[in-house]
Amino acid sequence: MNPERHDAERTISEIGAAISEPARVRILYSLLDGRARTSTELAMVAEVSPSTTSAHLKRLHRQKLITGIAQGKHRYYRLYSPDVADALEALNLIASSSRDEFLPNTPGDLMLARTCYDHIAGRLGVALYNNFADREWFCIRSVRNGSACDLSAQGRNGFASLGIDLEETSRLRRRFAYECLDWSERRPHLGGALAASLLRVMLEKNWVEKELDSRALTITDYGRRELRRRLNIQL
Repeated sequence: MNPERHDAERTISEIGAAISEPARVRILYSLLDGRARTSTELAMVAEVSPSTTSAHLKRLHRQKLITGIAQGKHRYYRLYSPDVADALEALNLIASSSRDEFLPNTPGDLMLARTCYDHIAGRLGVALYNNFADREWFCIRSVRNGSACDLSAQGRNGFASLGIDLEETSRLRRRFAYECLDWSERRPHLGGALAASLLRVMLEKNWVEKELDSRALTITDYGRRELRRRLNIQL
């Protein structure tokens, strides 16, 4: 047997075992909004004791599903990387595909716009992706781990006009841009460093606002006007 394949299979098996416990699943999905949380907060989410939560966090940390951040006397936890967030979103797709007919049970505010770790999902995320694709701002290329969105000249100009620093974004040590299948819409939204920069710019410009303790994004009145004026998006 190929040693590398054997190691990969063992790692996948260990990751699967790590997320097989419902309390650990609740912890992971509570971190999908990109916020960091303390073990006390995660104990409430997981509905288990602090000591049990500590054991769960150690297990998730060992499998590189979460990472810890020390700040003063406190320690916070967040997802290890955007790839973990993508995997959790993909598991949502698998979990819901068992129904004969797809009827999303996502709350309305999350259906409209939400964060998928650090980029935009929901109807807004899909609308943005479709808009960029229709404008031919990027072309899709198949790669070993999924897809890649290669920017065209129009795309570079277009994203720059929205206030995104493409040079800075391209220097980030992560995938630049790719299709991320939206589990509530069943269509792709934009993922990667470019999508994270887009969310950051939209927050800075007050096009959207993050809701407290929720993945939901509120599209402001100003944001709706700018989306309509700049991109002809109406939601």
